[in-house]
Amino acid sequence: MWKKFCQWMLFKHMGWTSEITEQHPDKYIICLAPHTSNWDFIIGQLFSSARGMQTNFLMKKEWFVWPLGMLFRHFGGIPVERKKHTSMTDAMAKAASEAKVFHLCITPEGTRSATAEWKKGFYFIALKAKIPILLYGVDYEKRHVTCTKTIIPNGDFDSQMREIKLYFKDFRGRRPENFTIGEID
Repeated sequence: MWKKFCQWMLFKHMGWTSEITEQHPDKYIICLAPHTSNWDFIIGQLFSSARGMQTNFLMKKEWFVWPLGMLFRHFGGIPVERKKHTSMTDAMAKAASEAKVFHLCITPEGTRSATAEWKKGFYFIALKAKIPILLYGVDYEKRHVTCTKTIIPNGDFDSQMREIKLYFKDFRGRRPENFTIGEID
């Protein structure tokens, strides 16, 4: 019932479409961009529910206060203390390695503001756990969600991060001024 409602809401009522060509194995990281608005969470939850996907996501711990904390945890939220340097990357890689099923969505910018310095954790979680990274682009101008590329981390971070950023260069966030891939050589 919830899946049907989300399909109706996102695709019929709101007019979104999607193009998903990549295989979704038992374990993967979703790299989702651009992330420019709190609406990204709503669109993401509607999309994943409409597709029957159960995916965890990382979110700053400040959002996990009552009653939002219960809601975010219900939808798969994992609180992150951003001010402390913890071994979150190692912990997530270990969890992925030990789990039979592991789906984690991460917004590489780590913020809704424009930043050329994307977070590296999603790449290193996937590298350490030996799992693929599915690139999901959200385009508000076209009302379209796209996943047409998978990255298999090989340790050549600079080259692969360039490839990842170039994939997202033409997507328009809800607030396009809040998104940049930075300078690409």
